[in-house]
Amino acid sequence: MKQSLIIDCDPGVDDATGLLTAFASPDLDLLAVTTVGGNVSAAKTARNARILRQIAGREDVPVYRGAERPLRRAPAGAGEFHGREGLGDLTPFEPVAPVAEGTAAGAIVQQVMARPAGSVALAIMGPMTNLALAMQAEPALAAHLGPVVVMGGARAEGGNITASAEFNIWADPDAAAEVFASRCRMIVMGLDATHQVRATEERIAAIEALPTASARTAAAMLRFSQRVERQIVGWDAGPLHDPCTVAWLLKPELFELAPCRIAVETESALTRGHTAVEFRVDAATANHFWATKADAAGIFALITQCLGEGA
Repeated sequence: MKQSLIIDCDPGVDDATGLLTAFASPDLDLLAVTTVGGNVSAAKTARNARILRQIAGREDVPVYRGAERPLRRAPAGAGEFHGREGLGDLTPFEPVAPVAEGTAAGAIVQQVMARPAGSVALAIMGPMTNLALAMQAEPALAAHLGPVVVMGGARAEGGNITASAEFNIWADPDAAAEVFASRCRMIVMGLDATHQVRATEERIAAIEALPTASARTAAAMLRFSQRVERQIVGWDAGPLHDPCTVAWLLKPELFELAPCRIAVETESALTRGHTAVEFRVDAATANHFWATKADAAGIFALITQCLGEGA
């Protein structure tokens, strides 16, 4: 059976590869894409998701515009890693199909609560603002959700926005704290795992060789990230973050997970967005699972296979 899925994202060049992979996969029943302000503004992320949807030929999937700002903080951006418009070197255009009516939080509640408990997964590739708002609107949502697969957080690898905080959590730590405290089942792809998934020259070239528009677009995003990572960080092969959420849903055996309990720092300016990952828990009752290892070759093979089948 296909996995029913909602993707919540802030495209973003790595979000773009994750979205294009999900659009192309025959094993996912993609119910909706919800967007949030994060890497770039909410207006741009909603437009970017619709651009990617059009490239993938998946106008059947509704795109809902979500929160413009964090729950209690000023908006933050990461344009230096994603380009001014959020899609690297791609020149943006106004897509043919509009955004769907309604809010992202409302769409999450409606889509999840209308289906059997545990049947709808949620992949979160940006700040968790939309899910926090949805949970505030519908207290029963957490118990009704299937797995929530999150790209966010850092532990052993340290942070990428501060010494200990990863961007998606740092951008709205209050929302992340609420979601982690909600008791829903969460699979967390922090930097400890995503830094193992490197876009090497060989892997990018394999995607570039595919004949589909989705593959060409994803390859262009990876080339942009490669250039930026070399300039800003000094890495020759940058990490691929957000697509790990989709990869886990399609092939969970590509990852090793450890049961844990995760809390998020919201008060300290110095450690805002720090994820405290506690492994001393009862594995039988744990709701949080931290990715410790990722099979990079297998993940890129999966992405390449999906993009080759896309539009």
